[in-house]
Amino acid sequence: MQHRPLGPSGLTTAPLIFGGNVFGWTADRDTSFALLDAFTDAGFNAIDTADSYSRWVPGHDGGESETIIGEWLKARGRRDDLLILTKVGSDMGQGHNDLPAAWVERAVEDSLRRLQTDVIDLYQAHWPDPRTPQEETLRAFDRLVQAGKVRTIGVSNHDAAQTAEALAISQREGLAAYATLQPHYNLYSRKTFEGALQDLAVERGLGVISYFSLEAGFLTGKYQTADQVAGTAREGMLKDKFDERGVRILATLQAVADRNEATPAQVSLAWLLTRPAVTAPIVSATSVEQLTDTLKAASLTLSDDDLVELTEASAG
Repeated sequence: MQHRPLGPSGLTTAPLIFGGNVFGWTADRDTSFALLDAFTDAGFNAIDTADSYSRWVPGHDGGESETIIGEWLKARGRRDDLLILTKVGSDMGQGHNDLPAAWVERAVEDSLRRLQTDVIDLYQAHWPDPRTPQEETLRAFDRLVQAGKVRTIGVSNHDAAQTAEALAISQREGLAAYATLQPHYNLYSRKTFEGALQDLAVERGLGVISYFSLEAGFLTGKYQTADQVAGTAREGMLKDKFDERGVRILATLQAVADRNEATPAQVSLAWLLTRPAVTAPIVSATSVEQLTDTLKAASLTLSDDDLVELTEASAG
């Protein structure tokens, strides 16, 4: 399987990255182990998580996902051939995002302990922290890189101006620089990345790891109308997406999928893999069967006509 560079970091990843937010939430420990086995056995090598996963679950404090990943790494005895990506800075109960140096330096030790590893391959600033100057955060990250606790750093949910400012600070001060971006981006949600942020990623050669790659299940084609999501856990996220544009996207996805003997989810991910600057979309699953089906997207090649049709249908 051909790997792709994670920006200028020197690290490379298979074209899909597993999203570990499900571990300890909708996937228990045994299911999580089975999913990680299936993912890595299929030749994929990168797992993304965050210290805050899954603090939103009643009774959880955060760190549940990292803990399961760490237990799996220890049980399987494989660490050197995998990339472990995690994040810092999300609300862990204090009521706001946090990226001051003291917080970052304490949080990384907690993540390393839960992951049962000596080094995090990609450590990402999860959300902007308006209370903390970016230079302070970057100096903390730089110390972690110099100490060998982190291989490279990235940024998530930051806009183009924030990211450009951070890159300028790193260059001016000789600090470790963000090598990757993690934006919300998919066939339905395009304005979340396209434009200034995508242009910056292309210009600076940054790696892009898209999350919500299937728009919370909308792009799987499982739901065709708002009525079908009524009363489900996804109603709040999906009910407003079945407008004229959303329905047009679903119809086009299905047509392209039928022509390629594929599924709408596979087509959605294959489209993402052709987009400028996109390195590897994040995918997730709660069953091995679902995961195995999703991973087929990595080997799906869409025609130029398919890509034009999808891009035009999702414009606007």
